[in-house]
Amino acid sequence: MESLNEALNKLGLRSTRQREVVYSIVAEAKDHPTADEIFVQSRQLMPAISLATVYNCLETLLECSLVRQVNFERESTRYEANLEPHAHFYNDETGQVMDVHLPENLLGQLKNLLPESTFVARVELNFRGRLQDQSQSSAINPNKT
Repeated sequence: MESLNEALNKLGLRSTRQREVVYSIVAEAKDHPTADEIFVQSRQLMPAISLATVYNCLETLLECSLVRQVNFERESTRYEANLEPHAHFYNDETGQVMDVHLPENLLGQLKNLLPESTFVARVELNFRGRLQDQSQSSAINPNKT
């Protein structure tokens, strides 16, 4: 949890057991959990933790740039610790969110579509639909056909 401590220290904050638990749940998750799902998992490790504390921890982790939000229209906010450039696929039938690994040159090509004076802070690319083969579970490789 050294990166957690370092990130908190940069903001003048200290590590707490609650922050460590919430961060470890998000960092280990591959399913982009919601705050409620993180709360349920946190209670298994810390029965006295409140939902408000989970939300406060998530806000702190967002401020520290250790996690990011994944938002889909009309859905609960989800969280992930994967900060590498990638897209997401939301399965409308199951509610599952999967990472979509992007070729390195694709982001550059997309940025080239913008005016030259544009500064891009972050790119969010989301897909929605359903999988023909529901056995695909953790990530989608767009290079497969």
